[in-house]
Amino acid sequence: MVAGHLQEKKGLFYIVLSYQDVDNNRKTKWIPTNLPVKGNKKRAEQMLWEAREKFKPPVERGAMHSDMPFCEYLEEWLKIVKGSVRPATLASYASMVKFPIKPYFEKKHIALGDLKAVHIQKFYTDQLERVSPNSVIHYHAVIHKALKYAVKVELLNANPADRVELPKKEKFLSDYYDGDEINRLFSLVEGTDLELPVKLAAFYGLRRSEVIGLRWCAVDFQKNTITIDHTVTNVEMDGKKVEVASDTTKTKSSLRTLPLVPQFKELLLRKRSQQEEYRKVCGRSYCKDYLDYICVNPLGERIKCSYLTSGFPNFLEQHGMRRIRFHDLRHSCASLLLANGVPMKQIQEWLGHSDFSTTANVYAHLDYHSKITSAEAILTGLKMQPEA
Repeated sequence: MVAGHLQEKKGLFYIVLSYQDVDNNRKTKWIPTNLPVKGNKKRAEQMLWEAREKFKPPVERGAMHSDMPFCEYLEEWLKIVKGSVRPATLASYASMVKFPIKPYFEKKHIALGDLKAVHIQKFYTDQLERVSPNSVIHYHAVIHKALKYAVKVELLNANPADRVELPKKEKFLSDYYDGDEINRLFSLVEGTDLELPVKLAAFYGLRRSEVIGLRWCAVDFQKNTITIDHTVTNVEMDGKKVEVASDTTKTKSSLRTLPLVPQFKELLLRKRSQQEEYRKVCGRSYCKDYLDYICVNPLGERIKCSYLTSGFPNFLEQHGMRRIRFHDLRHSCASLLLANGVPMKQIQEWLGHSDFSTTANVYAHLDYHSKITSAEAILTGLKMQPEA
């Protein structure tokens, strides 16, 4: 409750409230009672008490406070985290806030300070009627992170998202091509714009952002290495899809150097020579914005993220191949490594996973080789011999 007192002015009582603004500056607010001083002191004191109890200091536009609607707080929070997360991460947060989080809580008219675990739980329950448990877990990550910041800056005493029950995460089973399918695919893409992206993703296990972000400066033809240190991601900004290039990778472990094998060295040298020839032939029509990028079309334009996302599956259908996602080429790489006895730890390093558990969780169901080894070890331990 703010401080206040009665003040006489021209024969009338005025309520004078004293408070601090968001910058901790002392402010006062005069409120007329329209009561004559004579004979109205008790009534004026009652009005003073009510005014002190109900008064909420005005908040500057854009300032965060516990009485603001939760949906508005989320918008302000997005502005704050903008400089501390990757563009793709920010775009993901913003997309989920835009829908379904903000519209849901906007209808509920819940202030940040009034938000309870039961409100968040009800939101998750309602969303499970239209999306998967994994999607709800993603919504929770955003809400929890936003409220964690509210606790940090003392807008909340505790994080209500800590006290909700989350649905069980659905285990993801990756799709992939086997060796024969990869060899057939390599033959089909030869000479097309998809050749390099497909071969880089399937052989080196690169993500889409890493494939499109690969530059000539990252290839060392003397030391025979390829360094993954630049990405291009497709994000939504201000309602528009834009591609963002960044000298960062998904995680620190994603920053990695891989061997340039002879077959790919030859392919890349041929591609570089071809690009130089296209540049001469096209002259001024050749795009000069992406000269250091490897995956470009004949006019020098960098291949778009959306082209690999939608164009690749369409290419497969047109050529009678089983439909998979472009990202499944990365899974195909992992399955080939596992099938040929490469330890999971080495696969983690090859793919650039941040920790071993990520690799193990995603590809454990493919690791049949290790199961055979385990079975043989038990047979040997029990001295069980096959029947003659």
